[in-house]
Amino acid sequence: MVNTKEALLSMISQPAEDSGSKVTVVGVGQVGMACAFSILSQGVSSEVVLVDVVADKLKGEMMDLQHGALFLKNAKIVADTDYAVTAGSKLCIITAGVRQKEGESRLDLVQRNTDVLKHIVPKLVQYSPDTILLVVSNPVDILTYVAWKLSGLPKNRVIGSGTNLDTSRFRFLISQKLGVAPSSVHGWIIGEHGDSSVAIWSGVNVAGVRLREINAAVGTESDPENWKDIHKQVIMSAYDVIKLKGYTSWAIGLSVASLASSILRNSNNVHAVSTYVKGLHQVEQDVFLSVPAVLGENGISLIVKQRLTPEENQSLLKSASVMAEVQEGLKF
Repeated sequence: MVNTKEALLSMISQPAEDSGSKVTVVGVGQVGMACAFSILSQGVSSEVVLVDVVADKLKGEMMDLQHGALFLKNAKIVADTDYAVTAGSKLCIITAGVRQKEGESRLDLVQRNTDVLKHIVPKLVQYSPDTILLVVSNPVDILTYVAWKLSGLPKNRVIGSGTNLDTSRFRFLISQKLGVAPSSVHGWIIGEHGDSSVAIWSGVNVAGVRLREINAAVGTESDPENWKDIHKQVIMSAYDVIKLKGYTSWAIGLSVASLASSILRNSNNVHAVSTYVKGLHQVEQDVFLSVPAVLGENGISLIVKQRLTPEENQSLLKSASVMAEVQEGLKF
């Protein structure tokens, strides 16, 4: 009896399976699927695993992506409710959780999403003990701390998507005002991915020309051009998008794909991500906040210590206090 597959493949050598770029995405909501789609469409990983508790939606999302495999460099796409399918993942991205409602702060979500992580993190580490965890679920800074506590992994391998997206929004809005491309604007948002984030106006520059060399009041209350309003827009961005379309997805998906690329390709790019910051910039609490960090195959290898003004440093310490206060009430 003829076996078509054997006959076809008998003369073709089989390449060794590449397990070095396997990515798991937990949660197939709008954010999870935007992350998966961005990673696949950019060729960041050739193997993506989807995990969720809703079996039908999970299967439907998997099939929908698989049907486009021809256009995704024939990437391997699988899905299951059983975490065994995640075994050997280099990177595990956690997007599962309760969605932020209109008018609700990210911090209001904290206990509900902490309870969700209790079911996810131990299973991911069980099947992929050498993985890097990338937390996207909100409030991301506190949930990154929770994931670190639950996982037992070293600090460099538990990362929050943090203000990587806020920084993108910041640069975009500045670029619109200046009439240059966002990639030509250099500036950072650090601290909480949320209402207490800190805009580092002292370092904002284009081609090495700092805006404060032109206008010393940039970003301050006394600025006649009201540049500070851009940071307010950054803080309100997610609320505005949620009000208009019900959720945010595409920008965070693209942001996560950029982080995944730096990790899987060991490119050592600097991103604003949430990491353990006790001892940095006089922070005294056990908290995770975003600062510029070098990302590669081992997660975070280095943190860039920015030169902050006293006002910026004080704002960062305030952000740390907000996180620590919320964490005190967490029930593990």
